[in-house]
Amino acid sequence: MPTPIFQVDAFADRVFAGNPAAVCPLEAWLPDHVMQAIATENNLSETVFTVPVGEGYAIRWFTPVAEIDLAGHPTLAAAYIILNRLQPGRDAVTFESRYGDHLTVSRDDRPKADGRLVMDFPSRLGQPGDGLGDVATALGAKPTEVLVARDALVVFDDAATVRGLRPDMPRVAALEAMGVIASAPGDDCDFVSRVFAPRMGIPEDPVTGSAHCTLVPYWAERLGKTELLARQISARGGTLWCTLHGNRVGLAGHAVLFMEGTIHL
Repeated sequence: MPTPIFQVDAFADRVFAGNPAAVCPLEAWLPDHVMQAIATENNLSETVFTVPVGEGYAIRWFTPVAEIDLAGHPTLAAAYIILNRLQPGRDAVTFESRYGDHLTVSRDDRPKADGRLVMDFPSRLGQPGDGLGDVATALGAKPTEVLVARDALVVFDDAATVRGLRPDMPRVAALEAMGVIASAPGDDCDFVSRVFAPRMGIPEDPVTGSAHCTLVPYWAERLGKTELLARQISARGGTLWCTLHGNRVGLAGHAVLFMEGTIHL
């Protein structure tokens, strides 16, 4: 049966920047193996599927190799399609994941938001971890700190070190965390990051919303502020306007439609 598909560049205000996500709005779930096959075929960091539920949507995210429990940039992409193509009269949309998270995405009404969307996500605090030597070997540089949530957050002294990392991907994949977030204070922003998740079929993720669920509470405490400007300094790059609200984080960014079509199954 024909299935609509959109490709959206998330955390970007122009095409060929940010992180591309495939968005498949469905009326009912496809079999799991079919959704995984679609994500593998797309070969993007994530493909997101949505199904209407009441006034909102159920949401699921697949990397090229597995389903995951939370993903930021494809949620932004899905909200962009709903609020701009499927239901353009709405100002907000709520997604419910199969893991119990309620994620609201709304139009950013702050001054100079310029069409941004803002996501309300759970905070995921990192806890002090060990394995400093293994991380240093995998990344080719020794961090000053390692914290562990779903992903490992490794902190360096400066943005130049993060920008210059050349990870040994098999060693990164062998670490216990699902992915590795490398971060440091920014030069023209509050903090920078790069994210590596080869275990999930994503050697380097261009822009990672879910990583900021751990990055924002860390940098908010370290810098003593609750509003932060973040840049993910991958080759494509992306900018996030971040806010800490207790045990929630606000992640705002732009999105732009690159392509739309139909999958024939």
